[in-house]
Amino acid sequence: MNRIGFLVLLLLSASYANAQDIHWSQFNDNPIFQNPANAGHFRGDVRFIGNYRDQWRSVTVPFQTLNFSVDATPLNRRDIGYGLMVFHDVVGDGNFRTIEIQGNIAKQFKITADSMHTLRVGLNVGMNHRQLNFDKFYFDNQFNGVQFFPSLPTGEVLFSDSRTNLNVGAGLTYQYYENERFNFTGGFGFYNINRPNQGFYGDVIRRDLRFTAFGKGIYKLNYDWDLVPGFQVSVQGKYREIMVGSSAKYTLVNRMGDYKALYAGLYYRNRDAAFLSLGMDFQAWFVGVSYDVNFSQLVPASRTRGGVEIAVRYIMNRFKPKKIVHRICPDYI
Repeated sequence: MNRIGFLVLLLLSASYANAQDIHWSQFNDNPIFQNPANAGHFRGDVRFIGNYRDQWRSVTVPFQTLNFSVDATPLNRRDIGYGLMVFHDVVGDGNFRTIEIQGNIAKQFKITADSMHTLRVGLNVGMNHRQLNFDKFYFDNQFNGVQFFPSLPTGEVLFSDSRTNLNVGAGLTYQYYENERFNFTGGFGFYNINRPNQGFYGDVIRRDLRFTAFGKGIYKLNYDWDLVPGFQVSVQGKYREIMVGSSAKYTLVNRMGDYKALYAGLYYRNRDAAFLSLGMDFQAWFVGVSYDVNFSQLVPASRTRGGVEIAVRYIMNRFKPKKIVHRICPDYI
C-alpha cells in the first residue's frame, strides 16, 4: 500500500471507528453522563463519582476511559442541581485521545404537592478535544527491505492532528418516589445537539446526535432484600445499544447511622456482551466493579474477554445529624 492510501485509510479509521461517544457498563453509576437532569438528584449535599474502564486488553492496545464528576445542590434551593464532569479516553495504537469537560445544571418541578411525582430538566455545555499521535504509527520509509527500524524518520509531512469543539446536550427525567425502597426514575436525553465537527485536515465530519433513554428503580422483596432493575437504550448514527438487567441488594445493617449493603447483578448488552457486577455500600461510600463477557463477532480475537470497569461514589453531607446511641430518662418519669 502506498503512503497516501495508507494515510487516507488511517484517517478514515480514526474518524469513523471512534464516531460513537464513550459508553459504560455500570450505566446507573455514572448519572451525569447518563442524563444532565440527574445533576443534584441524590440524598445529600455534594456527590463525588469516579469511573474507570479498561477494554479489549486481550485484542489490541487497551481502550482506557477515566471519568470524574462532582455535583451538588444549594442549601437554600434543593430544586436546583449543578455539576462538573471530566472524562479522558484513549484508544488504539495512535493513542486517539478524547478529553471532554462538561458543566451541568438541572431544575426540579413538583407534579404533586407531596413530591411523589417530580420532573427534572437538565442542560450540559462542554468542551471536547480530540487528538491523534502520529508518532505511534509506523510507515514504509522505516523498512529498508530487510529490517524494520522504528527510529528512522517516516518521511511524512503531517499537519494538525487535533481539534477542539463546543458540545451541547439536554435531558429530562421523571421520578415516582413512594419511599426509599420503592421508587422509579426514567428519562431521555439528546447529546451533540450542535453536531460539532470532529474531522482533521480540513475534513468536515459531524459528530452524530446521540439519543439515550433509561429507566431504573428499586423494589422491596422482604426485610433485607431489594431488586434493583435498570435499562438503557442509546442510538447514535448507525450505532444501537440496548442494556438491560438487574441487581439484587442485600442490606447488612441500616440502623442508628450505621449502613452497609451488598449488590450482585447480571446485565445484557445486545449482540455484544453480558456483564456481571458486584458492589457495596459502606456508610456514604459505594464501590462497584463489573466485567464484560464478550460474545460478539470479535470472539475469535477477544476469547470472550471484554473489559473491567470500576465505579466509586462518595456523598458528603455538610451538616451531619447527631448520632444518639442511648437516651437516659429523667428521674421524674
